[in-house]
Amino acid sequence: MSKDYISTATSTLQLIENHPEKDSRWERFIDSHQDGLIYHHPAWLGVLEEAFGYRSAHLACQDANGQFRGIFPLYKMQGILGTCRFSSLPRTPVAGPLARDRQALEFLIHAALGQLKATPRSGLQIKMLSNELDDLGIELTGVKWRDTYQLELPARPELLRFGNSRNHAQIKRAVHKAYKHGISLERAETKRELRAWYELYLSTMRQVVIPPRPYRFFEIAWERLQPRGLLRLLLAHHHEAGKAKPVAGLLLLMAGRTVFYAFSGWHRNAQELRPNDALHWQAIHDACSEGFRYYDFGEVPANTPGLAEFKSKWGTQKECLYRYYYPSPRESAINLLEADTPFHRAARTTWRRLPLEATELLGTLAHHIF
Repeated sequence: MSKDYISTATSTLQLIENHPEKDSRWERFIDSHQDGLIYHHPAWLGVLEEAFGYRSAHLACQDANGQFRGIFPLYKMQGILGTCRFSSLPRTPVAGPLARDRQALEFLIHAALGQLKATPRSGLQIKMLSNELDDLGIELTGVKWRDTYQLELPARPELLRFGNSRNHAQIKRAVHKAYKHGISLERAETKRELRAWYELYLSTMRQVVIPPRPYRFFEIAWERLQPRGLLRLLLAHHHEAGKAKPVAGLLLLMAGRTVFYAFSGWHRNAQELRPNDALHWQAIHDACSEGFRYYDFGEVPANTPGLAEFKSKWGTQKECLYRYYYPSPRESAINLLEADTPFHRAARTTWRRLPLEATELLGTLAHHIF
């Protein structure tokens, strides 16, 4: 590692390149940090490694007493034509370094840049909840990514209010409609239920034109996270003629102070029954009852006003996600996913017509190649 990027101001800190699942200090650190997320958690990092085979390059720094002052989850990924990318984190909406103070934060970023100097044709990507890295004076290029929607939770569920009184009443009526028309909610407890939900997820990803994650990813996440209370799958069933059929489901990830609405799937023909309203109502009330401070609805791609409207109606605050790069990326690389050219429109139309088996196969290939 290049020493040129370690300033004398941070010489009291010691750099550690370790594996988070083998050093208990990592988990203790994120548990004690107010900004610690499920995406910093060793168990989540283990999911990414097992599911996608990423090569870990995680960094941490400690003081003279051996106490962690900061962590930086990081993966080294091989690109095409001999290129290499360090990412924090792939297949994850937000991560980045987590530090006690500015000194530790600067130290970790300089250390990551040092890895780049020792790796030809490499680059760095950091996914952040804000533009806080702008003030560090480090040679990173910050780019606005997408808007994300987050709901701050009150101390008690009875204090929950979703927007103004009219908006709250509309959501409440939608939830009552769901129950009136035979919707019931249950927490999944088996892989069989996970697989049933995955079929809904595949169909939804085909409709919204997003490459689905392979089932193996969700299976590994279930095995590693669900027993520890870090993952919850909430299902909506429709009861009719004595039979119950899954029509929607939310996969939630949770740690620290935040519950993330991470993945979802639903049956298009059942949307008039309002299962998603019932699911989020329940998930938000559960999160509040369990002491979480935030319910994160996640990011919204460009040109999806309906999704933004749905997430806004819950009284959320809109924030901008940032991506930081070194070296500076080409504009085309940033805007690729948001393009709206005739070619992209034709590709989206074709994608929506694929059989689900092809959707799953292409999604698996995409997540292992890109």
